[in-house]
Amino acid sequence: MRWRRPAVKMLLSLVMASSIVTAEKDPLVAPTAFRLMEATIADAHASMKSGDITCLELVQLYLNRIKAYDKKGPNLNAIQTINPNALQEARELDNALESSGLVGQLHCIPVLLKDQVETSDMPTTYGSAVFGNFVPQRDATIVKKMKKAGAIILAKTTMGEFAARYMGSAFGVIRNAYDPSRNPSGSSGGTGSGIAANFGMVGIGEDTGGSIRGPAAVSNLVGLRPTVSLVSRYGMMPAKPDFDTLGPMTRTVRDAAILLGVLAGYDPNDRFTTNSEGQIPESYTSFLRNDGLKEARIGVIRQPMDANADPTSKEYKGVRLVIDKALQDLKTLGVEIIDPVTFPGIKRVAGTYIRNNLETELATNAYLAEHPNSPVKSLEEILASGKVTPWRANNLMKVMGKSPEDKGYRRLLVAKRQLRQSVLKVMADLHLDALVYATFDHPPSVIPEDVLENPQTKDGYAQGNRYLSPVIGFPALTIPAGFTNDRLPVGIEFLARPFTEGMLLQFAYAYEQATRHRKPPATTPALPGR
Repeated sequence: MRWRRPAVKMLLSLVMASSIVTAEKDPLVAPTAFRLMEATIADAHASMKSGDITCLELVQLYLNRIKAYDKKGPNLNAIQTINPNALQEARELDNALESSGLVGQLHCIPVLLKDQVETSDMPTTYGSAVFGNFVPQRDATIVKKMKKAGAIILAKTTMGEFAARYMGSAFGVIRNAYDPSRNPSGSSGGTGSGIAANFGMVGIGEDTGGSIRGPAAVSNLVGLRPTVSLVSRYGMMPAKPDFDTLGPMTRTVRDAAILLGVLAGYDPNDRFTTNSEGQIPESYTSFLRNDGLKEARIGVIRQPMDANADPTSKEYKGVRLVIDKALQDLKTLGVEIIDPVTFPGIKRVAGTYIRNNLETELATNAYLAEHPNSPVKSLEEILASGKVTPWRANNLMKVMGKSPEDKGYRRLLVAKRQLRQSVLKVMADLHLDALVYATFDHPPSVIPEDVLENPQTKDGYAQGNRYLSPVIGFPALTIPAGFTNDRLPVGIEFLARPFTEGMLLQFAYAYEQATRHRKPPATTPALPGR
């Protein structure tokens, strides 16, 4: 049966016949005692309404965890800047709750925000020492939206310098919360490790070629890359504007749905968002049903889209065991699995993405021109500073002098359109609602000792299968699928047609509720008290 927006009757269905499904706790019922570890938006709001916890207490609890684990213990290095006004903002929200109730859907929800996104009250570094003291004179559109909904931007998170990998001259190296010797994926690695370690309640990442879904997959999180025109990028330093987008990174699907509902919508400052008009449902949480996978028809992509994948390796086979178990669970939940599925040009996906090095210089220069107080005015000046880490500087040099006016850009657009049509055709021919595949075919690699100094460092850092979504312009969502025998998280990714975020959340929620693979990392246990 082809997917369609759920009718009211279906929305009321909360129980599924499958024996592996467990009921989700009622988000409206207050817990007897608030516990910070793995707390959700619903947990926080119920406890605030019952008087079990105040906003001020909640924020302080997260600050305690950051102090205990970010630069100590496992030294995750996930936090770039803590909001100096966070406690004062919490007091104001407590007063608002007492006088008039919750301010909005994100009332007192502590957000970890990737430091690629502008905040007028904190520095925005883009992961680089070049911008170490740069405070923009404006808030990004999504920051305004979250604050209006009552959120507290608790901290800016470390990010791969200028949106690549997991290290930067502003901070050093981000570490994976499940194994600090391994990489956290990039470039939203700080948000990934921070949310995994319960340093904040929800997070924001930016995804150009997989920078939401990669860190989410290796951090046992939900990560959603939305359709590019669904969420405004205004107030975000661009990398490749054709591909750039912002989205939620959370521990639960419900929290991702709530956060997406706040972020989505038209913004006159981002012309891409005009396409979102008429495409946004009243509520993304209305799609969340335990039986949301019943009669779905999903195709499985098994062929690796990363040329560096090694199907003969022990690591690859370990990930495949997890993915195959996930596929069996999907069948149990009522999915009609078409396995395997391929499409013409699948081997060209990664190459097509990599060819888009034509937008970066001009987009960066135009962005910097919007900031009269920027310490530099061009990408050339950024590189001339000598502050950028060697690997990132080496790669940025490759975009210099290139432009969308180059002949190669037209060929790139043609290649993207051909791949998009290939995927649409196979989905139409096989009557598929979505495609599914491993976000990464290998676990995260060990961080080399010379990663900050060597411009040619080799770490086996994999791109996995993340490029398909940005190249063809479809939304994709990764969700925890389980762990390898080495206790490293594995993510399984759903991809579907543009503006089907509600359906993706529906599928992910049903799978999440049935399998419950989300587990906090052992490196950052609960602190005494709540």
